[in-house]
Amino acid sequence: MKAAVYYATGGPDVFRYEEVPDPLVRKNSVLVHVGAIGIQGGDLLNRQGGAVMSNPHIVGYQAAGVIIAIGEAVTLLHVGQKVVATMAFGSHAELVSVPEGSAFAVPDSMSVHDAAGIPIEFGTADDCLFEFGGLQPGETVLIQAGAGGVGLAAIQLAKQAGASMVLATASSDERLARLSEFGLDHGINYAHANVAAEVMRLTDGKGVNLVIDPVGGKTLEGSIASLAYRGRVSWVGRAGREERPPEVWPIMQKNGSIHGVFLGAEMAINPQRTRPMIERLIERIAEGELTVVTDKVFPLAEAAQAHRYIESRQAFGRVLLEP
Repeated sequence: MKAAVYYATGGPDVFRYEEVPDPLVRKNSVLVHVGAIGIQGGDLLNRQGGAVMSNPHIVGYQAAGVIIAIGEAVTLLHVGQKVVATMAFGSHAELVSVPEGSAFAVPDSMSVHDAAGIPIEFGTADDCLFEFGGLQPGETVLIQAGAGGVGLAAIQLAKQAGASMVLATASSDERLARLSEFGLDHGINYAHANVAAEVMRLTDGKGVNLVIDPVGGKTLEGSIASLAYRGRVSWVGRAGREERPPEVWPIMQKNGSIHGVFLGAEMAINPQRTRPMIERLIERIAEGELTVVTDKVFPLAEAAQAHRYIESRQAFGRVLLEP
């Protein structure tokens, strides 16, 4: 099979498009012919400096396609079924082999492009809002990096759950304007405004009950400053790639709380909760209640260009690769 691989971590130029051995089909696994690869923020971080688990290494957490082979112990999925799969690495390829429990069936009517943008993005947003964020109807929410995959999912989920005000940040007025069609009430251009000051202005000095922060660093400091008394932060990443640890002391003065959220660990340790949650999200998207937003689709051979585009912070929604 063909894959986008690298032999050492670094910038997007480390990618090579090469022929590599097909993955093995183990007794409890399914082999998926990949139709679309949903590039995750973690894929970029791993390519920049993560562990190189194979030689050459194939990065990537999520891909959708059709099952072409199954192991003898597989009981719930079958050959010819459309699925989206999550994995520790390996998505940037024409084929992926994953345990049956890591693949989620999707309706035949759903495109592989939509399917490739669901479990990690919508599952993370759901956990940030509800399982760890404790969002209740009538509460206010700030979503940092609202134009990303998790951000767009969180805006929709928060609004449909009865949040009284949904705020989000982005780096341009154009992207903020587009977010309004997904449930955004007020957008804040972090390139030109002090986010915490704007949040306080929009909430009459109260702050928000919950912040979802996938950026970390100085942005997390702004998230804490945006909180209401006893507010909560769901901290879900360090997309800002800052080395300096954020100053979190001010959260003490508000009796606030920060929850670290890592969907991958939750899926491994509590699949009895996360699997039905992700299956419900797939169903809601299939019924048109929620929307997967795709910005651009690149050929797999252009993985470097796709990663570079995401790093430029121009994307609105998901960036995909297509074998």
